[in-house]
Amino acid sequence: MHSHMNPSSENQTSANEAKPLEGIRVVSLEHALAAPLCTRHLADLGAEVIKVERIDGGDFSRGYDTYVLGQSTYFVWLNRGKRSLALNVKTEGGRSVLDRLAASADVLVQNLAPGAAERAGLGYERLKSINERLIVADISGYGDRGPFADKKAYDMLIQAESGLISINGAADTPARVGISVADLATGLYTQNAILAALIRRGKTGRGSHVQVAMLDALAEWMHYPMYRHAYNQSVIPRQAMNNPWIAPYGGHATRDGAVVFSVQNEREWRSFCELVLGMPELTHSDAYGSNSRRIAHVAELTALIEAKFADLSSLDVVALLDRAGIANGRLNAPKDLWEHPQLSARDRWREVGIPGGGTIQALLPPAIFDGFEAVMGPVPALGQDTQHVLSELDFSAQQIEALYASGSAMQYADDAPARAAALQQPNREAIESSSALTNETMETRR
Repeated sequence: MHSHMNPSSENQTSANEAKPLEGIRVVSLEHALAAPLCTRHLADLGAEVIKVERIDGGDFSRGYDTYVLGQSTYFVWLNRGKRSLALNVKTEGGRSVLDRLAASADVLVQNLAPGAAERAGLGYERLKSINERLIVADISGYGDRGPFADKKAYDMLIQAESGLISINGAADTPARVGISVADLATGLYTQNAILAALIRRGKTGRGSHVQVAMLDALAEWMHYPMYRHAYNQSVIPRQAMNNPWIAPYGGHATRDGAVVFSVQNEREWRSFCELVLGMPELTHSDAYGSNSRRIAHVAELTALIEAKFADLSSLDVVALLDRAGIANGRLNAPKDLWEHPQLSARDRWREVGIPGGGTIQALLPPAIFDGFEAVMGPVPALGQDTQHVLSELDFSAQQIEALYASGSAMQYADDAPARAAALQQPNREAIESSSALTNETMETRR
């Protein structure tokens, strides 16, 4: 396997001089993507994150696949640095543990379906009565009121409902964005709101109730196309990688792949013709002498460009575009990003432990601090911290045994049975559509 590691990293030797969120306890009833992304970033910043999982398989994303050394791709990405507490929150014993967690926590994150939080005793007013300094962050699909409040939601549905799918894809084929952008946006907005709530608590001494809806998160990103419709009655046509107002624009085939670029103005067009195509006569031609003419003849222009690129490698074309001062990028695949020289040159890779004792390579978070490097702790096995967390919450040895015996908590043995149980869960689509996390209580609402 290709290795990114640089064991002599200066960043590693000076890491963790001061953790921004050290001393902050986050309790999260979470699954899949939005909430786990939020809390993983909080853990990276030094917060203690206690991940509350089902006793029968845990976070269902543990069972999505086994691509990463036998572990789930989603799970190892989103759950490093957390502690796993396996609870049955439907039982009286499980709820008693949650109450003590809430009393000890600074932040509680949940992505339960409407009504489920109240049934589990996790409504904001009750939590506030337990701990008035607690910041409660609720993630939902559509918010807590309105005609869609009770609808089930997951990423593809929010992409569709927000109009995002309608502006992506080719002219005759709308397409979902290839990664879960609704979940990603929601998780990051929730993290941002939690950090703001912590600052406000420092000023007022009071906690907060933060609510983030997936629809709201993507609606924020859709302002540009919405404004165009609302104030100009125009729509953004689906153009794949093309642009209906600029030419040349998008991906252009080379001998061994494709390069993405655009010509933004007439100065760049002159430079492109002279230094990239070697055809300065095109600068003032009838067909291509202005952007509007190039748009009118875009098919012919694209064919001309790709004929010139046919004998050139992508790296050759990139070099020509760089020489001409035209911004560009290679049309890379995930394998190319994995080996991207810019990531390696900036020492962006670290090792992270996974259940079973192995390690994987993971990227540092995007934000770089002076004097602090992200914590990036190991990925937890299901319930591996149950015993320690219960002890820290002042449950006696006898009480802990009673919680295990009653099925209110799961004692950690090793990861293999947990992963086997997770992999017996329904497939991802079935999980998303059924929205079931723990029977009726922990229903999916990423």
